[in-house]
Amino acid sequence: MLDPEIRDHSELKRYELAIDGDVAVVTYNLGASGLMVTETLVPEALEGRGLASRLAKHVIADAKQRGIVILPVCPFFAGYFQKHPEHADVVHPTYRQILGI
Repeated sequence: MLDPEIRDHSELKRYELAIDGDVAVVTYNLGASGLMVTETLVPEALEGRGLASRLAKHVIADAKQRGIVILPVCPFFAGYFQKHPEHADVVHPTYRQILGI
């Protein structure tokens, strides 16, 4: 399910979640192979609130809805998929092998 507070700012190639004047982001590149997630950034003031996981859930739901796969180059996303292998279906097959999911 998509999170209504998270927006895909496609011109900047990033998903954004604004809270208390700060913005947590997931940056990406969309190509023929799928959605390459390159970085997850949570400002220090927002750390420890589960925002990175919230963003990950949104990005996964968005990719599934759009029928595209994710290439998790970002270390956070790679770790998220290893902890949540139930989402392996949305991960590019090559990255499934790399991550062992």
